Amino acid sequence: MFASMTKLVAKAPKRFVVRAVSSASATNNKQLDPQDEAMLNEQCFLVDENDIVTGQASKRDCHLVQEDGNIPLHRAFSVFLFNQNGDLLLQKRASEKITYPDHYTNSCCSHPLTNFPGEEEEAGALGVRKAAQRRLNYELGISPDSIPIDSINYITRVHYKDQGNGKYGEHEIDYVLFIQRDVKLKPNPSEVSEISFVPRTEFDDFIPTLTGQWTPWFALILKHRLKFWWDHLDRLDQIKDHRKILRFGSEN
Repeated sequence: MFASMTKLVAKAPKRFVVRAVSSASATNNKQLDPQDEAMLNEQCFLVDENDIVTGQASKRDCHLVQEDGNIPLHRAFSVFLFNQNGDLLLQKRASEKITYPDHYTNSCCSHPLTNFPGEEEEAGALGVRKAAQRRLNYELGISPDSIPIDSINYITRVHYKDQGNGKYGEHEIDYVLFIQRDVKLKPNPSEVSEISFVPRTEFDDFIPTLTGQWTPWFALILKHRLKFWWDHLDRLDQIKDHRKILRFGSEN
């Protein structure tokens, strides 16, 4: 399972650190365990193109590609977690994931949910940041106490759509969140199969080795904004934009 990553590490700069996490065997999507089934029934926020909440729908329904190719637009977030050295935590999604299994992506991605009180709060993206705190704990084992809400920086929003595998895809208003803290990690093997801290100076050399294996939202953010934001990690207040929603379309 780790052979491909081992090969990639050999090509990567010496300071590139990889931490592999054992993952359970791949699960047939038609035979989900009760916990996964329950998570697919959690309720996401449906929104319009201006990020105004219009209703709610299950996580499953929000990702199903309909016969006409439509995918319900819903609210999501993408966390970019940096350590104090400025290295970015990347992950490889587990084989069990319904959407984009075995794809490389940013530190943590998910959705605010109506099931959790407070995640509907709009001011300062407080509800989204609370959801990120919850998900970082579930996905990466990061204690909420180690990432206070005020350490989660809301940068901007991205609107994109991707058809995925034709059955499950994405159509999201994605809140981009930056965090810079040293934290203890205990990744959930049903969510994450590998994690890596990547220095900014070595990232450009690593990108070509994973061409075509990024999640679509990360590929778009990488193409249009990530390196600029990363280069301004120490002055995020100067680059954040809470009014404009970036429209990136799709790489497909």
